[in-house]
Amino acid sequence: MNLNKFLDQKKYKTVQLAVIPSGHHLVSIKLNGKKGLFILDTGASNTCVDEAKAKHFKLKLKNTKHKATGAGTTDIDIQLSKKNKLKIGDWKTRKLPIVVMDLSHINQALSMFDIEVDGIVGADVLRQGKGIIQFEKELLFLKKSEK
Repeated sequence: MNLNKFLDQKKYKTVQLAVIPSGHHLVSIKLNGKKGLFILDTGASNTCVDEAKAKHFKLKLKNTKHKATGAGTTDIDIQLSKKNKLKIGDWKTRKLPIVVMDLSHINQALSMFDIEVDGIVGADVLRQGKGIIQFEKELLFLKKSEK
């Protein structure tokens, strides 16, 4: 039995990933009913949206004194948005907290590939969906919630 069939029996949903020349994996999502293109980042602790896209995704923002850090950046101002609906392929979750921050540095780096992303899907979603990545076939598997 192959991995896809085995995980299908375990109620996992399969999502095709796109790989760009930088080596990043991209995934199409729906956040609060609006489509977006996100980087899949296993090293990001939280799912993030670029502050310039907050209105597009209907995010209700709350200010916070917390700061974020990332590859090559420190002390990034953030806002939080709670209770968001995220759908990746046939997998979905409700009440997902989202970190909103300036991701222009990421889009500036990706501009050499003519790619712009709306945000980052982080380890919080992978943890909640018991995520498995099959790099050989560029597939993401997320387990359907038993709720």
